[in-house]
Amino acid sequence: MKSEDEQMIQQIMDTDTMGYACVYDRGSGKREEYLVALTAENLASLIGRKGGEARQITVTDVLDRLVADSRRGTLDSCPDQRLCKEINQFLAPIRRGEKEAGEILAVSRDAADEYFALEEETAILAECRMQ
Repeated sequence: MKSEDEQMIQQIMDTDTMGYACVYDRGSGKREEYLVALTAENLASLIGRKGGEARQITVTDVLDRLVADSRRGTLDSCPDQRLCKEINQFLAPIRRGEKEAGEILAVSRDAADEYFALEEETAILAECRMQ
């Protein structure tokens, strides 16, 4: 596992909220999956930076409940209206070109799965040594 992936996962976990984003390419329909921080600013940066080339971006929490859905760079659906309003406050200036999208706190789903599998394995080994 790359150290930059580990560092990014730590940054995501430090936000105390994480979920998954599926980004569907507009041309090929290819899907990319990411572990992401679910903060309003991070979701706005994700939509603002990747939304132009994506047909759709679907974000769920770790229990696979819809957090936000974006089509063509605009927020399409967001069940939590408070979060929706916060995302739009960050996204609007990005869409108008008044502000650049910030750094996206995201790592590939494969890297995240590898990280959490190693964490689980380490915990199991530590528990076995204690017995």
